[in-house]
Amino acid sequence: MKLLRTVRLDASDTFVFDAAAEPGEWAVSGAFAFWHKDPATLDGKARAAFRSGFLGVRSLGWSTLAQIVDTTAAERVRLVELLAEQLVRHFSAPTIAAATVAAEEEVAFAQSLCSVPADSVVAVHRTYVDGAVRESFRSLRPRDRKSLGKVFSFLEVEGEDEPGEQIDLAALAEREHK
Repeated sequence: MKLLRTVRLDASDTFVFDAAAEPGEWAVSGAFAFWHKDPATLDGKARAAFRSGFLGVRSLGWSTLAQIVDTTAAERVRLVELLAEQLVRHFSAPTIAAATVAAEEEVAFAQSLCSVPADSVVAVHRTYVDGAVRESFRSLRPRDRKSLGKVFSFLEVEGEDEPGEQIDLAALAEREHK
């Protein structure tokens, strides 16, 4: 079983979002956090969260990236419980039972994003088109399966544009400096 955890490769999330998620907390898409807002009127940090943030479940902060990690059924149950508590406490869910149903759906959706190998990193892009929120996701996977400690390394990119395209970020950065 795999789920999403927030990851922070640099300090940018602390500048981009009003509240940045702590690295390593469980994450969900978080689009529901905008249900009572008109996305067309969002600006600044709220707009950044809408457009490109994963919601950290414990802190309710935002993360630009989430990492796919292996987990257990017991950890998944605890995640659903924590999210249900947050939905009651911060998002006006009427009962813990109703919140648990919604939390289960959110966690199942997050789990559906984990079809690529563990240690892959996922990014989200949200838009508001014709009255509906649309989400697209891209995954980046370390080719050599090493940790994410090095930002400039070889990665495979999977997403809408060109699935499986190989990108050498170090060479790209070197070209940018010339």
